[in-house]
Amino acid sequence: MSDDCTPEISSPDITTSGASADAARLARFDRIVRGTSSGMWEWDLAADNVSFFGGYWRQLGYSDEFLRRVFGVEGLREYCHPEDWEALAETLQRVLKGQDDLVLPIRIRNAKGDYCWTQIEGTASRDAEGRVIFLSGIGFDITSHRETELLLRQSEERHARILTATSDGIWEWSAESGGFHFSSRCWEHLGFMDGDDSYLDGRNRLHVWRERIHPEDRERFDTTMLDHLKKRGTFDIEYRIEGKDGRWRWIRARGQASYDQGADKPIHVSGTNMDITDQKEGLETEEDFMQAVRMSGTNMDITKLKEAEEKVLQAKEDAERANQAKSDFLSSMSHELRTPLNAILGYTQLFGLDSNLTDNQRENVAEIRKAGELLLQLIGDVLDLSKIESGKLTLSVEPVMPMRILQECIKLIQPLAETKNIKLWATPNQLAECYIRADATRLKQALLNLMSNAVKYNQEGGDVEISFVEPDEGLLRIEVRDTGPGIPLERQSEVFEPFNRLGAEGSSIEGSGVGLIITKRLVNMMGGELSFVSREGQGTRFWLELPLVKEWSTKSVVTPTEVQPLANELTELKIQGRKRILYIEDNPSNLRLMEQLLMRYPQLELLTANEAFYGVYRARTESPDMIILDINLPGMDGFEALSVLRQDRKTGELPIIALSANAMSYDLERGKEAGFDEYLTKPLELDKLIEAFNKLLG
Repeated sequence: MSDDCTPEISSPDITTSGASADAARLARFDRIVRGTSSGMWEWDLAADNVSFFGGYWRQLGYSDEFLRRVFGVEGLREYCHPEDWEALAETLQRVLKGQDDLVLPIRIRNAKGDYCWTQIEGTASRDAEGRVIFLSGIGFDITSHRETELLLRQSEERHARILTATSDGIWEWSAESGGFHFSSRCWEHLGFMDGDDSYLDGRNRLHVWRERIHPEDRERFDTTMLDHLKKRGTFDIEYRIEGKDGRWRWIRARGQASYDQGADKPIHVSGTNMDITDQKEGLETEEDFMQAVRMSGTNMDITKLKEAEEKVLQAKEDAERANQAKSDFLSSMSHELRTPLNAILGYTQLFGLDSNLTDNQRENVAEIRKAGELLLQLIGDVLDLSKIESGKLTLSVEPVMPMRILQECIKLIQPLAETKNIKLWATPNQLAECYIRADATRLKQALLNLMSNAVKYNQEGGDVEISFVEPDEGLLRIEVRDTGPGIPLERQSEVFEPFNRLGAEGSSIEGSGVGLIITKRLVNMMGGELSFVSREGQGTRFWLELPLVKEWSTKSVVTPTEVQPLANELTELKIQGRKRILYIEDNPSNLRLMEQLLMRYPQLELLTANEAFYGVYRARTESPDMIILDINLPGMDGFEALSVLRQDRKTGELPIIALSANAMSYDLERGKEAGFDEYLTKPLELDKLIEAFNKLLG
């Protein structure tokens, strides 16, 4: 008997009695048996002879000659699968006792030595005393059937394992039965266990489930279900449902419907009667009439996920509030620090123009101005760091010539280098005419910081070299090398930490400790890298790398503005005739500064007001030619005063300048949008104010 299930089996030796009728019947029976695909068998219990005949045995590969043999029952053991022999023997015992019919699937060995699944069926023939004298029956191939059963069972077992392993619940709705099935896991999501029917109270499970859906989600649930049943969308929805303990759970339900033609019957699902038969007028295609006959899906408990999302959102909101609080604090501190700096730097600018000062007095004024500018730089560094961390700093990356920017930086750093007798030079190495992609202003800021550090932390009489190299194709490295004491190895990991000056806090070297971290982040934002090497006692080499521009046009190149040397005199005022300037400012020190500045220009007359209401009154009654307006005023702030002035026909066309210590980027943007002609920040640069006069009154 064999896997290909194609044996050959002979019919038994049939003897005739000599009677022609019996011979004809036997011949016909023999032909029928040979033509059938089943296999016949018979067991003569008295003689313990088992004989086989029929087409099935031939399918198993056995010849007629082989099957002419007569077997005893025990002789069949070698043709039966070892695992099935015991079951066959037990079944035969029950049949002989009249307790059972012979119906048994077993595996039979074919002529090739493989096994085929065979269904054995038979009946007993008894004598007058009821004893079984013959067992006769058939055998036929059920291999494909058993293989299908095996695959089905494996599939069911696999699905059972998956469902056991997953925490998802399953559900199914059937139009035919009108019922809705929930797996026990669905109810476990709500806190109900097997056998816990307290939630049903004799009611339909579907109605109970739907009643527990949050009222705000129930209509959306019904709409999503109906749209899917009408093939208008997928069924994938998240909704809240009340648990056994009264708390809300989050469920993500997903499902898929199967359809049949015809829409004459209403669709009943989710406890609603969603009848689409009355909606046919609005349907346009045959698919719109597809009738849902079944829908299956899963429920996933996403309560913890939702709680985590809420925590993340809450953390995000807290972070945004904290960031806003930090921005507000920085803005406030910037304003509070810039207000006194306005007087400090403003008066030192005026003193610097006074020819009556002695050399010592000029040096003293220069020191005051130097300290004020250092404090202003620190404010700018802190604000820059804040803007970088909050992602609010924007860059304009374009082709720029780094050599031009380097030349400007050398001019600015040279005076500092000369005070320490430090030699400062550049080595472009045939790369003087190259272009890189960078923000010109921020590249200048980065180079100035690296070069000033190389000078400040250098030894007396040392060297600072700035060189250009191309470490890889398409990349420019700008190196700044000094001959200073170097950075100790154990502290090199702290170089890019904000406000960490590596032990120089108590020294006479000025600095804030944020310059390097700002430089690194600016270079990163421009698509480059900043790194360094340092050997204690030998010096330090910092470098930044940025991409080279291989192809460029002169129109696209940013040419940095040349730095003008500090002037000994203010910018020339180019105004014809006498002009009246109204300055609305509540700080007496700032008012006095403006008075002393404008005293130098006889063609300018200054009117003042220390609060907005009085300033608006003077503007309407005394017809000034220009208004300078502070922003942080008591009672009515500068923006409100600007709005009032712009709406008045007497003052609506006057040039109005904002002069404020609110110097954040969004303050400048707000001032521009509000309609100020110029927005100047404190500390006031007197030259910029004169330039604004020339622009608006000239």
